Amino acid sequence: MNKAILFNFEVEKDNNLIKVERSFQAPKDLVWAAWTESEILDQWWAPKPWQAVTKSMNFTEGGQWHYYMQSPEGEKHWCLFNYHEIKPETYFSGMDAFCDEHAVINTSHPRAKWENTFTADGDSTIVNATLRFEKLEDLEAIIQMGFKEGFTAGLENLDQYIATQFYLRKQNKPNNRARVTAYINLPGNTEEAFNFYKSVFKTEFINGIKRFGDIPVTPDQPPVAEEVKKMVLHVELPLLGDFVLMGTDAPKEMGFTLTTGNNMHISLEPASMEEATRLFTELSADGEIEMPLQEMFYGAHYAGFTDKYGINWMINYQNN
Repeated sequence: MNKAILFNFEVEKDNNLIKVERSFQAPKDLVWAAWTESEILDQWWAPKPWQAVTKSMNFTEGGQWHYYMQSPEGEKHWCLFNYHEIKPETYFSGMDAFCDEHAVINTSHPRAKWENTFTADGDSTIVNATLRFEKLEDLEAIIQMGFKEGFTAGLENLDQYIATQFYLRKQNKPNNRARVTAYINLPGNTEEAFNFYKSVFKTEFINGIKRFGDIPVTPDQPPVAEEVKKMVLHVELPLLGDFVLMGTDAPKEMGFTLTTGNNMHISLEPASMEEATRLFTELSADGEIEMPLQEMFYGAHYAGFTDKYGINWMINYQNN
């Protein structure tokens, strides 16, 4: 997990191409999800302090992603991506465009055909993105608009997402005993909330409070913003009996958008892989799967989904 991050950005004016080669310190299935699921794209695609907001997404051949980039002042730039060819976890292509809120393409702005290839490299993934333009003037216009700087910043956002979201799931239990917990996300006041719960239930935090500033930083990884470092990365508090409440901050500074209902999960930690598989299969039936049960780069198996009744679940099996 300490490999140097690969990043190559080439402009081939003779062929009207931009080629980007970028590595990410996460397995291919997770990087693929980050590029193809709107909930994750919204958290990294726009360069800060702008934010990407999806209006609709249908990731199928012939489908489209309709979204806008929004500034802190509320300025919006609408965009459209039409998907052409998809080879799951390996490749997808399509055409991008500027548009309006009704997905009507603005023909006065340049378009590009994207071809994105995903290749496993041990525990890391290499993404090769090729942008093809109809004419040189279109390519030069995109470069003039700051594409390299904006796209580079977005890719660094994805590094940050990987370093935080998946690091959260690396919290190991002291033993392999099955347990059920609740996991909550708050917009920046997790410590305040948990100190309140601590006073009510008269219990103590398990292993203290871990903060975003505790994340190991390498020279190849973007540092955590100063205003985020003191926020809560992970905290556990026993309530009654064996029930444990867990929590983390999901600050807007890192692109998170919380609404009532999506900020709490029931977290299951079964004692065996067989039980983890059974629980995932039965609970997720007819529901909406955010991430299927799969092996994570830190050795555990994880799944996240909403069941058919709208209840959010996590399954985390750690074979100690």
